[in-house]
Amino acid sequence: MDRADRHVPFGNQRKSLRVMAATTTENASQQHLQFDDNRLLPQLYGKQDAHLSQIERRLDVAIGSRGNQLAISGPLDRVRMARAALDLLYRRLKRGLDVNEGEVDAALRLAMNLNADGTLLDPENYAIPTRKRLISPRSPGQVRYIQALQESELVVALGPAGSGKTYLAVASAVSMLMNGQVDRIVLSRPAVEAGESLGFLPGDLREKIDPYLRPLYEALHDMMPLEQVKRRLASGEIEIAPLAFMRGRTLSNAFVILDEAQNTTAVQMKMLLTRLGENARMTVTGDLTQVDLPRGVRSGLRDSLEVLMDVEGVRIVELLDSDVVRHPLVSDIVRAYDARAQEQEEDAYAPASKPGSKDKPDDA
Repeated sequence: MDRADRHVPFGNQRKSLRVMAATTTENASQQHLQFDDNRLLPQLYGKQDAHLSQIERRLDVAIGSRGNQLAISGPLDRVRMARAALDLLYRRLKRGLDVNEGEVDAALRLAMNLNADGTLLDPENYAIPTRKRLISPRSPGQVRYIQALQESELVVALGPAGSGKTYLAVASAVSMLMNGQVDRIVLSRPAVEAGESLGFLPGDLREKIDPYLRPLYEALHDMMPLEQVKRRLASGEIEIAPLAFMRGRTLSNAFVILDEAQNTTAVQMKMLLTRLGENARMTVTGDLTQVDLPRGVRSGLRDSLEVLMDVEGVRIVELLDSDVVRHPLVSDIVRAYDARAQEQEEDAYAPASKPGSKDKPDDA
């Protein structure tokens, strides 16, 4: 049924600041909202009310619009979430920032994790400024991650693909470079093929290793103008290199990022961690469900978690599938793989049948 067919009647209204009226029963609630700047409402509602429809689908509420007024009805907790998400998006628009489908999704993620007092984390309080855009967290887990990046000199970030591990680390590095907090950025990855042999790669050394480091280039280009990225790469202010090039160095006054750390060995991880020099920060990111090392080789990331667990000054942040901010299907895919892995682990530890015994059919 279309939104127009589910229009929520307003009834009698009494004007107040935001919540004009609220009616609550044991299991349901209806709240009427009013916004003070009509010019922002087309962006808030979305083209053909697409943003309101997105909120309705995710929260299972009904939203009726009339001018600068909205009526939200549904289960009480869901109505509160919808109101919090709309308020967050409206405040974003008043700051002069855009609202699109991704921002609506981010507001919903945050609204579905309201504080006990009904308040909501404002992601703009944790936003990272870069040359091209202001990068805001899109989930409570990403808020915690940004806090760790701001407060700690060594951060280990674990999480599935698309949860923002590398992207937010690069954003923090670019911001600190712009502010003069560090003199350079060092981005590194182990050059490990992802389950397939690529064979001989043509070109010089830079051309051979670039395919492994492409995600880091893409993150930089999203935060800095292309010419500035080229200039800083040429000057050495930004260095992108495979992990093998880190041996024997002392990385001072730098923001160091090791990406795909699940594909390091324990020896490589120790080597990199001990490169940390004065006024330096380091972020190590990885996903322990996507290890591409040869069978029998222990991941350096897993090994480091055991070693660093009780080291003061080290922050370990775990992002979840609920923090995945790519296509909505990615979260479902991650959950499906995790569920299968859990089933396989349970089967592996299930007690075996006694020798010589046979299972009887249920109707025997």
